[in-house]
Amino acid sequence: MAETQTEPGGDHRAPRTRRPFPAAAVRRRTVALLAAAVSVATTIVVAILAVHIVFTAFEANTGNDLVRWFGDRATDLCWQFKDVFQPENAKVEVAVNYGLAALVYLVIGRIVVGLVRRLG
Repeated sequence: MAETQTEPGGDHRAPRTRRPFPAAAVRRRTVALLAAAVSVATTIVVAILAVHIVFTAFEANTGNDLVRWFGDRATDLCWQFKDVFQPENAKVEVAVNYGLAALVYLVIGRIVVGLVRRLG
């Protein structure tokens, strides 16, 4: 006589079998995760640039570690946009150039997310 598996508590049910996911479902999930990762990365980069702009506009204490950290990351992320425009006011220069970099990241990020979803 064949033995039946029991779950804790004495319940005599047939063992559960897992059905494999169809390839299409796996692909959709992978595409969704990749699109979400690109979107999150883009949002983080834009947020870092925006915080640096706000810190500069309101003359945050550059001796503060947090302010310095955001400034260093924003400078690294700004690439060639740091000196596209050179107005005389330093605050305006940061706002325009780093804002332009944030806009480029945002647009390119949205395009990449759209392409990933379309190709998937």
